[in-house]
Amino acid sequence: MYLFLLQEGGMDYMDMWNKMGWTARSVVFILAIMSIWSIAVMLERYFMFRAAKKQSREFAPAVAEALKDGKIEEAIMVSERYTKSHLAKVVVAGLKEFQAHTASSELPGELIEASKRALERAAAINREEMKRGTGALATIGATAPFVGLFGTTIGIINAFAGMSKGEDTGIGAVAGGISEALVTTAFGLFVAVPAVWLFNYFTTRIEAFTVEMDNSSSELIDYFIKRRSISRGNL
Repeated sequence: MYLFLLQEGGMDYMDMWNKMGWTARSVVFILAIMSIWSIAVMLERYFMFRAAKKQSREFAPAVAEALKDGKIEEAIMVSERYTKSHLAKVVVAGLKEFQAHTASSELPGELIEASKRALERAAAINREEMKRGTGALATIGATAPFVGLFGTTIGIINAFAGMSKGEDTGIGAVAGGISEALVTTAFGLFVAVPAVWLFNYFTTRIEAFTVEMDNSSSELIDYFIKRRSISRGNL
């Protein structure tokens, strides 16, 4: 796509590539790797968030129905079916912890605290899992322009060095070299801008998912408190 843009702008990119020194070519190669990496992260994270959102929409009413009837075991089985749902991963941890301590002689407060800690651990683990790859996007977005600028700086140095050795000292003597050098800066910006956009987009999605997990954890704790109170009232 980038080469297409250069061609549309009237640039012969093949001729420009052939005229580039090894430093400029190395910079372009590094930027190409960074671009491929950011695209790979984008696709992987996009489909992960998409699957999580879709499964969570199906999971919420299913587990709510099971919990409404007090069927903890069924709710756990429902949660385990939705392996890609961020809500299911958190809820199942709290349900298993609550079920494991229900028949024990622990005080109600201790049972609730144990379930709460399980929910917090699951939410923290899931949150870090959702962040996977976003650090690479931030790094690419922050460093790609400087990598391109490095190539441009070296190119300009070479252009002026060549002018000092020639008889022609006009602007035409360095115009070609400078235009070639600026290509790496343009390429660096081309790589960096989408990476920054994607990082901000995924960060926003993670924050939204975190709120959903926190809300689900809070609602589940309230459910445990009510269920424990009912159980004690029946004794």
